Amino acid sequence: MLMLTLLGWLGGYLITTQLIFPPPPPPGDLFEVPDIRGGGLASARERLTGAGLVLGEIDSLLHPSVPEALIIGQSPLPGQVLRPESQVRVTVSLGPQLRSVPDVSGLAEDRAQIVLESSGFLVSVDTARADLPRGRVLEVFPRPDAILPLPARIRMVVSTGPALVAMPLVLGLDREEALILLDSVGLIVSEITEVFRFGRDQGVVVEQEPASDIELERGAKVRLKVGMSGRATEQ
Repeated sequence: MLMLTLLGWLGGYLITTQLIFPPPPPPGDLFEVPDIRGGGLASARERLTGAGLVLGEIDSLLHPSVPEALIIGQSPLPGQVLRPESQVRVTVSLGPQLRSVPDVSGLAEDRAQIVLESSGFLVSVDTARADLPRGRVLEVFPRPDAILPLPARIRMVVSTGPALVAMPLVLGLDREEALILLDSVGLIVSEITEVFRFGRDQGVVVEQEPASDIELERGAKVRLKVGMSGRATEQ
């Protein structure tokens, strides 16, 4: 009885799997997708044809390091298997994006850096003494209007201001001698005040501002007080 039951179950299984729900036919030949990245379209088409596949849709994309016209991506990826004549989609490099170096000469350092970085450049900063005020851009390298691939590095040279000079000691000097000395180091006398010294130190510098040895930029203004010599106070 048990044997008859097993034979009946087996017969029902075979009828169900083979007649009512037969298995799908075995797949035909499957071809492995070759790696076509890094080459050109002509080479890719030739390799795909040799593998029984077809070059499909072609996209393009800017790339900072891969030269123009070379394949940077593919779908499906290498090693996957496809039916004959299946398409392989590729993405081709357009090369790096090119940008002209903007002219930021004379701009404040922070403003110039914003302009360069918003244009896609990397910025490094050097400094140099110059007559331009401190913090202003003297020049950039490469020069403005140069065409560079992004992201390129720009070297920006920023002024640290004019060379500093030490305030000379002019106390005790005759007024004219003091003016000549200060002019020789690039300092400007903005104010001369005559003070009464009980008849002493007439025409001689008795006070100076700033004090001696203080470092100043060329063109800085200084003030003097001179012993009264009978002339009207001069500004």
